[in-house]
Amino acid sequence: MNLENTSRTIRNTKTVALTIILMTSAVSGCLSDESGNDNQLVIVTYDVYALSEEMISTFENQSGIEVQMVKLADSGSILSYLIQQKGTGANDLAIGLDNTYLQTAIDFDLLSESQTDIQGISPEAYGPYEGKLAIPFDMGHICLNYDSNVVDGVNLSVPTSLWNLTETDWKGKVAIPSPMSSSPGRGFMLATLDYLEYTTDSYSGFDTWWSSMRDNDVIITPGWSEAYEIHYTGGYGEYMPGYIGDAHMTVSYCHSPGVEAWYNGNWTKSASLNLDKTSFFQVEYASVVQGGNTENADLFIEYLLSPDVNALMPTQNMMYSVLEGQDLPEEGGYRHHSIVPDLNANITPMAISLNIDAWLERWNSAMTEGE
Repeated sequence: MNLENTSRTIRNTKTVALTIILMTSAVSGCLSDESGNDNQLVIVTYDVYALSEEMISTFENQSGIEVQMVKLADSGSILSYLIQQKGTGANDLAIGLDNTYLQTAIDFDLLSESQTDIQGISPEAYGPYEGKLAIPFDMGHICLNYDSNVVDGVNLSVPTSLWNLTETDWKGKVAIPSPMSSSPGRGFMLATLDYLEYTTDSYSGFDTWWSSMRDNDVIITPGWSEAYEIHYTGGYGEYMPGYIGDAHMTVSYCHSPGVEAWYNGNWTKSASLNLDKTSFFQVEYASVVQGGNTENADLFIEYLLSPDVNALMPTQNMMYSVLEGQDLPEEGGYRHHSIVPDLNANITPMAISLNIDAWLERWNSAMTEGE
């Protein structure tokens, strides 16, 4: 497949509207008026969540329920929106909170227990959280990706330590999405805490590494798409509008090279860095919203976790299925080019909830000191 067409396909696949897109504040009053409708399901999700129109139509036809969407930017936006909407009863289901935001949503009492009894979810998917307030629906490992055409041992060497990225050879050649506004960026920042041996008494390694990256002209972007599609030289971004191509390493997923290969005839120049504790295991959840229609929300959760639907996560949402016995497709080199990290960082959802504000403040200070 031509990679230029591939870039469009990837982007289109990840932005298919599930059904009606509702803008947030402009329609919140209308949603409140209709929240008691037994034949309606209002889902709050984020902009890159994708299911095919055929899948949604199948659910609507099987259930008799009309699906409406509130589509936001990312997991953090979902959390902020649910806090803003708390007590309105306007929303039924949240799809896309991940394990970096989940505990905060629980602490704010934004979620209700699901009454579903879904069998076959893998123990790995239950690793960060095992309870009824959030049901895993996809997962993946966040890690550094690099352009193997450039990081080839001649032009640049494959890093054996994060500290290598603070060296002159890497000056201005690393793009990282901001942890303030990006879920992958936040996951990577959390991984650096573990890698750099953060303790409650010492941030020294964390502060020093990030300030050294700042001094080495690291490129910080608002989100994943800007880092991967505009700056990264190893992916499909070179065929996207606005491409700059000044970074040979970025933060994405360990299976992102597999996605590239799958869309491009088992070929990719992108590779994932398998370096202990620099990766972060991310799980995304479907959660019943407090005050919403639990019955309809649970019906959709059951549908989303059904084998026929969830098995398609690798090609519909570019993430792993959470069901036991499922893996990435072998076709097109998807599985072959997707590594599983030897050792992920270990930061619990509870630790994240208790410390994330302080961690983000320290990150921001390291990145802005002296400006």
